[in-house]
Amino acid sequence: MGSDEAKTRGRALLALSCAAQFMVVLDVSVVNVALPSIQSALGFNAADLPWVVNAYAVVFAGFLLLGGRLADVWGRRRTFLGGLALFTAASLAGGVAGTAGLLTAARAVQGLGAAVLAPATLTVLMAAFPEGPGGRGRWPCGRRSG
Repeated sequence: MGSDEAKTRGRALLALSCAAQFMVVLDVSVVNVALPSIQSALGFNAADLPWVVNAYAVVFAGFLLLGGRLADVWGRRRTFLGGLALFTAASLAGGVAGTAGLLTAARAVQGLGAAVLAPATLTVLMAAFPEGPGGRGRWPCGRRSG
């Protein structure tokens, strides 16, 4: 593989990893903006509405260590792709949900996908850009973090 091809591949991997991590972080908070619309469209009562956010956050936090272990056992790439597929499928299910229960369940599965995706994303980056000259050391954030 040539130097230009390796740089292009590295940039594409970095962009994909950043996009995946951005989706995971953004999805926990962006739904707050839509809560009033969700409440009226799906008939949530005020007591159950916070579960649209909490179902994602609780499952994400609870399974984050499992996601890291899966990356160790299954491999970084397979875990990344599996987490991305689960996250995307659950996002689609949540987008077409017609009931409050289905949306809450979809958000929980989405949190599980995010819990698998987030640590796999970081391990993919750590493996793709090793320390030292030409690796993480050339990035300002890489020099400061590690």
